[in-house]
Amino acid sequence: MKYVDEFRDGERARLVAARIAAEVQPGRRYAFMEFCGGHTHAIARYGITDWLPQAVRMIHGPGCPVCVLPIGRIDQAIHLGLERGAIVCTYGDTMRVPASPAAGPPQGGQHPLGGREPQASRGAHEALSLTKAKARGADIRMVYSAADALRVARENPQREVVFFAIGFETTTPPTALVIRQAAEQGLGNFSVLCCHVLTPSALMHMLESASTHGPGAVPIDGFVGPAHVSIVIGARPYVPVAERYGKPIVIAGFEPLDVMQAIWMLVRQVNEGRAEVENQYVRAVTAEGNRTAQALVAEVFERRECFEWRGLGEVPHSALKIRPAYAAFDAERRFGLGYRGVPDHKQCECGAILRGVKRPDECKLFGTVCTPENPMGSCMVSSEGACAAHYSYGRFRGVPVVAAA
Repeated sequence: MKYVDEFRDGERARLVAARIAAEVQPGRRYAFMEFCGGHTHAIARYGITDWLPQAVRMIHGPGCPVCVLPIGRIDQAIHLGLERGAIVCTYGDTMRVPASPAAGPPQGGQHPLGGREPQASRGAHEALSLTKAKARGADIRMVYSAADALRVARENPQREVVFFAIGFETTTPPTALVIRQAAEQGLGNFSVLCCHVLTPSALMHMLESASTHGPGAVPIDGFVGPAHVSIVIGARPYVPVAERYGKPIVIAGFEPLDVMQAIWMLVRQVNEGRAEVENQYVRAVTAEGNRTAQALVAEVFERRECFEWRGLGEVPHSALKIRPAYAAFDAERRFGLGYRGVPDHKQCECGAILRGVKRPDECKLFGTVCTPENPMGSCMVSSEGACAAHYSYGRFRGVPVVAAA
């Protein structure tokens, strides 16, 4: 397939791997974090770590918007569906993320939407999710786009319809567009629970967070920068991060040769003492990005002062909220929602994995209690999550192969 097979060519991969090995300096160690879950998936699926010298270590980062979504935000969406009777629309992976038992529990054995709650005592202790809330009677609907949620609102004028919007900068413009369209069409029953987050702010927070390894002592030599995010925002927003913290960033595509070339570029930068933003993904990313999309986002959204990321805690100026001009479509204002942070499962290591402190197989729950069919944490829910990628492609690494005589 043209423009795909070329980036999965094994012979070319060997050439790039040889060049990486030639660039590695004796006695030096290199630690690079891939921020995006798409890169984590590519590294696991194509066995890229097997091509790298032992001196080069890849560290999984925050991954995908599903992975970093805090439990408290999912609780809000469940509350809207179970207790406020709203139709809640969201993307597929979001529906399976475990929430807290406190999100819409039985009240004296009564279902919040009416009727008797079966096995109420057990339900009071069971961690909910949007899927489980749907099974309890909430009207939760999976959609493929923000436009689908707007269509649901048009088809159900007598019901409140809330779009539970998540995503990095990639999915923010479609959300901004449907909010503007709802205003133009006068859809008074449509609102958005906005959980869109910003990549550069998270990068800065990770590099200066005292909870990781201390300011200026983060054991990361560089970043493989996001691809789809950078198509929207461009390469320039990462420049202050690279300059301030002295860490090179190479924006890369999602194919295996894209990732390998980005690693090669990072090794060269480290060897040369440079900390620049380089763009490997030149076929899709520019320095300026998509200015039309940026203008639309700026019209509808403004930055929050603070927002909780799973694993990273409260990150300043790292998320968006709806501007006052479109306040009528802000679900948090319309329903008077407050936010309450909820800790992860005590034995779940998603937080440490999202910070790159631990690997998926260092979690006690991995592959036993926690699987893609029964995820205990967000990293196992999305196919781009570090745990899901390792479960699919790497959980048998290190297991000796025994052949029958």
